[in-house]
Parts: sequence; structure tokens; C-alpha cells
Amino acid sequence: MALYRNITGTSPMDYGSEARAHKAGTVIDERLDSGLDSLREDDTEDYCSSRDSSVVDDFARLNVDGAHEERWRTEITEDGDTYLHLAIIHEAQDMALKMIEMSVKHPFLNKQNYQRQTALHLAVITEQPLVVERLLKAGCDPMLVDNNGNTALHMACRTGSLACFGLLTQNCSAVLPSILQTPNYSGQKCLHVVAVHGFLSLVESLISFGADINEQEQCNGRTALHLAVDLQNLDLVKLLISKGADVNSLTYGGHSAYHLTHGRQNIDIQKALHDVTDQDLRDLPESECEDSEDEYDYDFDSNELQSDDEYDDIKVMGQE
Repeated sequence: MALYRNITGTSPMDYGSEARAHKAGTVIDERLDSGLDSLREDDTEDYCSSRDSSVVDDFARLNVDGAHEERWRTEITEDGDTYLHLAIIHEAQDMALKMIEMSVKHPFLNKQNYQRQTALHLAVITEQPLVVERLLKAGCDPMLVDNNGNTALHMACRTGSLACFGLLTQNCSAVLPSILQTPNYSGQKCLHVVAVHGFLSLVESLISFGADINEQEQCNGRTALHLAVDLQNLDLVKLLISKGADVNSLTYGGHSAYHLTHGRQNIDIQKALHDVTDQDLRDLPESECEDSEDEYDYDFDSNELQSDDEYDDIKVMGQE
């Protein structure tokens, strides 16, 4: 059974020389097209469990040797995926590791598909720690970002993969401070991402690695503490307070974390913040009392998570 994609009217972004090279170069048979740009990270597990075994067999039959080097390093699918991308997507791990071993310090490892995903992004999304480790040791660049501005560490923070998170933080010590300061295109740094998803152990780890606990989102100035209140996550609120979060930090709209407790159901969060918040930052101005909750609710589905419109449908044998 072969795997096909249904292109649903989204026009690919122009990535300059890479896109032009794709148009001029050889394109892998559509039967091997991964369609990972069609794949939301939340759907990865279901997709991988139902992947077409015949496609994996095609990888196994590919001779990755000197005579075929030009082919496996240069051929790409209509989505810009290389054979390495495809091997990782379809969890053909032996083939992926062989290509990585033969490409140490080679630019091939950092090739991005038309969603600007590197092999490292895909290895994190599909939770393959061994591939992540080998890619990092072979020289894959952990600073590269995808279409949404996410580094591989952003993706590990989003999926909550402890193994991938550990490998990325341990093997990228030289550039880790820069990664922690890199916002994605929603204005969120790694600490904001783990706060949104409520991964307490990763929050602690990022803080220990030097992430600024009071870092503000670029889009609205919320800190991790503001996000914890938005999500009504009492455990995260308590953790951040215990780690020294500035409870008096204000969003760009002038709101403290305590302000955001007004109209919320979790009274314990309000109690946890009440005594540690400056008195003049507890009460909302009268004009904002009625509409504060509606105005400052954060739509995590549309801002932190990628829109469904950014993905094409995946079809197997013509069926969705």
C-alpha cells in the first residue's frame, strides 16, 4: 500500500535557493512522499502506528553507499523531504543511523523541508532519542527553526519528551543560552511552551539551565506565572512562586498575575497570590472588572498550537 498526500490549496512558501533547487532537481517518487507537513505533532503516534510497511521496505532496499551517495543526499519529495527525513518519519531507524553516520559534519544533516523541519525536528516529534543523539553528535544544528519559529528544543518542550529534552540540553551546552532566548513566531520561548503544557519537571529544568523565570511573551508580555493562572494550574503557580517568580510583573496591558485570578474559579490560586502581591496590584480598575476575563483569556489552540489550516490532509490509497 502506498502513501499519498492530498494538496488542499495551500501554496508553498518560497524558500529561495532551496525551493529553486527542488524545482530543478530530481524528485523522489510520490509513493515515498512523507507528508509530514500534513502531520500535527499531536497526531504523530497514531500516524506512526499505522504507517505503510511497504514504504519502510523501500528504504531497506536502498543501498546507502558511495555509488548511490548522490541520489540519497540530493533527491527530495514534493514536500522537500530527503531520504533522511523519510527514514525518521517512518521509523526506519537503521537506515537513518546509517545515513547520519556517513554524513558527519555534512550540510545534508541540516537540510530543511518546505515546512523548514530538519531531521532533528522530526526525530524529536517522533520521539526517537537515539536518532536525536546521533544527529547532535554528527553536527546537526539545534538552532534551526521550523515554519513556526520552533527549535528542536521547543518541540521537545511541547511534546514533554524527557529523553529528547535531556539529550538536547546536555549536548547543546554551548548554544543552550541562545536557544533559551529564542522566541518562536508566537513570541514564546521554551519556558513559556512548557508552562502552557504544564510540564512541571521541565519548568524546573529550564530554570536550572538559566531560563529567565520572568521572561515575557513577546506578543502580550505574559510571564510563565501569568500563563499558569490562565491555565488554572495551581501546582505550576506554586512552583513558580517557590522558584522566585516576580508576582508583581505586569503584562503589556498592565496586569499582574493576581489580576488574572478575577472571575476565575480556582480560589486556591487567588489565595496563593494574594499575600505575596503588592496591595495596589490586587484590584482591577472598575472599568475592567466586567470584561477582564473575556479580554485576557488566552486562546492556546490558536496561538501556541499550529493551525489546522497549515496542514494538508494525508491520504492512504485515496482515502482520508
